[in-house]
Amino acid sequence: MIDFIRRPFGNEPVLRKEEIGRKKKKEDQRANDIWGTLKRMWRFINEERVLLYAIIFLVTLTSLLSITGPFLVGYIVDNYFVQGQLDGLAPILMLLLVVYVLLSSTQYMAAFMMVGLSQRTVYKLRSRLFSHMQKLPVRFYDKRQHGELMSRMTNDIETISQTLNTSFIQFTTSVVTLIGTISVMIYLSPLLTLLTVLIIPVLILAVGFITRRTGPLYKKRQRATGEMNGYIEEMVSGQEIVKVFSQEETAIKNFNEKAGNLRDITFWAFLYAGFIPKVMNMLNNISFTIVAGAGGLLALSGNGLVTIGTIVVFAEYARQFTRPLADLSNQFNQVLSAIAGAERVFGIMDSETENDEGKIQDKVIEGEIEFDDVSFSYDSEQKTPTIRNLSFKIEAGESVALIGATGAGKTTVMQLLARFYETDSGQVRIDGDDILDYARSAVRSQTAFVLQDPYLFESTIRENIRYGKLDATDEDVIEAAKLANAHDFIVELENGYDTILEADEGFISQGQKQLISIARALITDPAILLLDEATSSIDTVTELKIQEALERLMKDRTSIIIAHRLNTIKAVDRIFVMDLGELVESGSEQELLELGGRYFQMVSDNK
Repeated sequence: MIDFIRRPFGNEPVLRKEEIGRKKKKEDQRANDIWGTLKRMWRFINEERVLLYAIIFLVTLTSLLSITGPFLVGYIVDNYFVQGQLDGLAPILMLLLVVYVLLSSTQYMAAFMMVGLSQRTVYKLRSRLFSHMQKLPVRFYDKRQHGELMSRMTNDIETISQTLNTSFIQFTTSVVTLIGTISVMIYLSPLLTLLTVLIIPVLILAVGFITRRTGPLYKKRQRATGEMNGYIEEMVSGQEIVKVFSQEETAIKNFNEKAGNLRDITFWAFLYAGFIPKVMNMLNNISFTIVAGAGGLLALSGNGLVTIGTIVVFAEYARQFTRPLADLSNQFNQVLSAIAGAERVFGIMDSETENDEGKIQDKVIEGEIEFDDVSFSYDSEQKTPTIRNLSFKIEAGESVALIGATGAGKTTVMQLLARFYETDSGQVRIDGDDILDYARSAVRSQTAFVLQDPYLFESTIRENIRYGKLDATDEDVIEAAKLANAHDFIVELENGYDTILEADEGFISQGQKQLISIARALITDPAILLLDEATSSIDTVTELKIQEALERLMKDRTSIIIAHRLNTIKAVDRIFVMDLGELVESGSEQELLELGGRYFQMVSDNK
């Protein structure tokens, strides 16, 4: 086979044959789960068993009718045309017409039902996948490209949908037609049947040669599609960074490499797959030639083994015999592609979800927080823990600022409090109870986040604020907006609270988005408030509004603030200075200044 060094369409580096060979063992291992994947897909399909059995019945009837038609044609040739006898022909022709009308009708009904079956099945698969993804831990998303996950939700499931729409009917039709055709052929002429099936060994060898190459390529194609989609999502989300650092050409180059890789894999996969209909067409012509030649000689011999009608029927049956084989071969490649997609989908569905178990379900949290000798690493192979032997206690209603250099562990403290991650050792306690004894929902429902970069959904301002508490009334939404200093600018918009925030949200500023996110936090009336430098990158006037709103939000609530700018933490009760995952200083601002340690040095450096 070609050792392809250049792409067939250009001069860029290409996928080499050796690369496929190096990963062949891994691909083969993945392919071993074909039957397991098919069984899992069958369980989804079998949930619509009534519709499924109706389709099987119609497909079987279609196949039998397709066999009956040529048989009637042969009967008409032998008993009427050859003998020059036309009496009684009309009823037979009418029967033949009815057979072909019923054939078309059953084909249409089976296809119609199959569309419904496939879409119901894919709907359930997509819904359960999305539902499962909502229960996956944050750790799962941290380690994967979001675009690649989206590719599994869209491209891979769409491949499954297309396969169900086409392959199931064709597979069932092909099997029934093949069995029925061979049975009738043997009944008419065992000798011609034997000559016809001589092509099967050649077909098996040809299809085996092709599918051994297309199988791994289809799997690589699914992964390459996911990688390309992931890169597109990454570049679209980070377009500002790309432009700030003038990396447009690099982005284009990297995209072309990924798109080119997908192009080459798809080219060879489709090229190999395209051989199947060519081979089948050749074998079909050979089979027809054998039937016509041998049948004609037998008919002319006058021994009565073969009639002219039999030759006519066999010519059609020879075509019908090879067509199911061709369909099965073609659908095998399509099924391989769908299995590759299904494996990727089930790969997500097999990922371990967060459990929401805990003996504490409905307790009203006061807000006391304690870290007792807590250590934590994001990765088990991480040599230095992100947090090391961290201990502190925050009283209910107290406000604390976490400061320190990047990587000090400030955000990790919030991640552990939200139970996005679990500690490696030590205990996190809320109101004296181990946080692991709480249901995750019990903690998160009484904790509010205001992040540095607020995330707003593509919906109305009203619904974005209400997202914190879905049963909140319109009056609750307006009151929260007023407390957050957001009401005045909202009512000035053309549609007020019903203004739809589109993807770019270009008509409101970063500060206004932050005010909306504060209103969303206020409406939940949380016991614990986690703030990640909510006033960074905000103009002075808006910062004052945000500070005022945050003071209202923090009142009588346990508040932990990640501070990057020291002038934003003047009003907190205590300051925790962190370094390399450890708490190195704690106390009020005055106490830390008098101590003359790390905080004093940070203040001095900022003057």
